[in-house]
Amino acid sequence: MARPGPRGAAAPFAVALALIAAAFLALRIIGGHGWTLDIGDAEAHLNIARRIVDSRTPGYDQIGTVWLPLPHLIMLPFVGNDAWWRSGFAGALPSAIAYCAAGLFFFLAFRRLLGVAPSLAALAVFALNPNLLYLAATPMSEPVSFAALALLFWATLRYADRPTALWAAVCGIANLLAALARYEGWFVIPFVALFLLVRGGRRRWLYALLFSVIASLGPLWWLIHNFWLYGDPLAFFRGPYSAQAIYQRALDAGMARYPGDHNWPVAIRYFAAALKSSVLWPAIALALAGAVVALWRKQWWALAFLALPPVFYVLSLHSGSTPIFLPSLYPFSYYNTRYALAGLPLLAFCAGALALAAPARWRIPASAAIALLALAAWLLPPRPDSVLVWKEGRVNGAGRRAWTHTAAAYLSAHYQTGDGVVASFGDLTGIFRAAGIPLRQTLHEGNIPFFDLAIANPRVFLHEKWAIAFSGDRVATAIVRAHRAGPRYDRVLVITGPNSPVVEIYRRSHGVPLPPSLE
Repeated sequence: MARPGPRGAAAPFAVALALIAAAFLALRIIGGHGWTLDIGDAEAHLNIARRIVDSRTPGYDQIGTVWLPLPHLIMLPFVGNDAWWRSGFAGALPSAIAYCAAGLFFFLAFRRLLGVAPSLAALAVFALNPNLLYLAATPMSEPVSFAALALLFWATLRYADRPTALWAAVCGIANLLAALARYEGWFVIPFVALFLLVRGGRRRWLYALLFSVIASLGPLWWLIHNFWLYGDPLAFFRGPYSAQAIYQRALDAGMARYPGDHNWPVAIRYFAAALKSSVLWPAIALALAGAVVALWRKQWWALAFLALPPVFYVLSLHSGSTPIFLPSLYPFSYYNTRYALAGLPLLAFCAGALALAAPARWRIPASAAIALLALAAWLLPPRPDSVLVWKEGRVNGAGRRAWTHTAAAYLSAHYQTGDGVVASFGDLTGIFRAAGIPLRQTLHEGNIPFFDLAIANPRVFLHEKWAIAFSGDRVATAIVRAHRAGPRYDRVLVITGPNSPVVEIYRRSHGVPLPPSLE
């Protein structure tokens, strides 16, 4: 491992200001164009956080089962603001803060290994990537994961300089946060424990154990959470809302298997293609050359640690339940393209390491040239359509945005405060956000046992004045089944569109007693 670089505070302070400025501009541009919630998962993350504080049954159990809780928990100070919730800013602001933290800690870690100028070049490749900047202005979990992993990487380097219980604990806390943000945080735990064991000196076993206990609290919490609320500690992995279960249902319905499903060459090919499209060839070429320099300089831990997230996603592609789709490869569409950004920190570090091949007096201009070459492909000329993650949101979310707008406009004109509406939680929840209807006036799957009772016995337990459903879903089926025995609902609007589900809006028939106000 290289000797640590300069420790002055001026560079980190300047980096922090630059990151804040970049995050501010991203929020202004993305929010100003109305792109904040283009990705369906962004809408879902935002509304999961909102229902913790605004629900018929608010509280801890609204966190859910599949998605890890940290991204939703850090939205809580902001998501109660109605205007911020409706615009998506309540979820975008925590992502922007996490983006700044990720950039700062990656810079601090890179500086310890490469020096100031090469680290600034590496930071530019990472922080100014347009795909990452887009995610930094949306309610997505990737910026939060990057922040936790950057903190963990920096903490392991501090531990390597001075193995103590304090730094082992800091590593544990950082990994705990990563493990509560995204599942790659679980994957890195044994590798970091092994590093602490190797570099820990006389008390290495104690330090590795301390780290492991703290870091493992994240997975342990989630296993207990799933067992307590859903009766299965692995509900997030194999439950009805898990990626595995969704994939199996699609296979049962006749869908072709995902590319890469139990096929290593194809899984690697798809991840590599997505990575190339996410960072472009100049940065790839610089990183490949820089990787040789990093190996020559024996930066083993940096290369190994930063390679773990992309390895995790290749494994996920191979498992079959987590695909990446690209317009250049079968099935010629967009899906999960952001997963390739897991390789961005590794490429950024290697690109910065390339500057170490230059003589010391030339490292500042060499670093500047690396940063300019890596970013030039995005600017000559600037082409928004080349920003893969943004493009995915625009293409895949077009139908959802259209029917959300139509349904929200109808409800805004006809819904009265306290009417109440029953709907499945998910994409339909965006209608209530857009219409400004508080989630406490809705009844959805998270409202246990009230939703299940209403669906099973609508004559007794279904009191809401409105129902919104995808044609054929549980709510639509319950409405049809209740038509004879009551309550009776009239279908007042059907929304159709190309490549979109049919959305149906029902209104309870006049003359049927309604429950007290839900306000």
